[in-house]
Amino acid sequence: MADEALNPNTFDDLDPDSSDSVCARSQASPGQLTAKEEELKALNDKYLRLAAEFDNYKRLAHRDQRDQIRFGNEQLLRELLPVVDNLERAIKAAKGATSSEGLIQGVDLTLKQLQGVLGKFGVQSIPTMGQPFDPSGHQAVATVPSSQVPDQHVVEECQRGYRLHDRILRPAMVTVSSGEESASNGNERDNVN
Repeated sequence: MADEALNPNTFDDLDPDSSDSVCARSQASPGQLTAKEEELKALNDKYLRLAAEFDNYKRLAHRDQRDQIRFGNEQLLRELLPVVDNLERAIKAAKGATSSEGLIQGVDLTLKQLQGVLGKFGVQSIPTMGQPFDPSGHQAVATVPSSQVPDQHVVEECQRGYRLHDRILRPAMVTVSSGEESASNGNERDNVN
């Protein structure tokens, strides 16, 4: 008897009225059971269709993403093809010409066309000459004394830099002024030697 009192699986304290109501609720009419089964089938079918649609969506999204990566530069490249054509024409014309004036003019026009295409896609050159040295857009390759250009300003552009919208594609390689070389600095050097 002591073992029965400690057994947690016994239901001695159940109300007799509550057990009858549980049994009554569990017994449903055959019509209600059939309706619930049909509802369950409909919901299951709806779930399966939704899962299949989502799988199709994921597959299509992955394909679109792969295509975007693979063909993302298509418009830019189409715009560059006429530039290539013009360069080929310039080379062909230069081989038969006796003067280089036409070649220079043709290459200059082709360069302007290329810069227009790049500008159309948000590529702009970084201004350098006479500008204050900016380490975010300029890369200093040398410093020179200059009496015409103020200290820490660009004296010469060695290679043009470019920016895509607000991101640096390539910094400009520049020579920076170290200011005027004073006569006292020259005298000090002479005194040291």
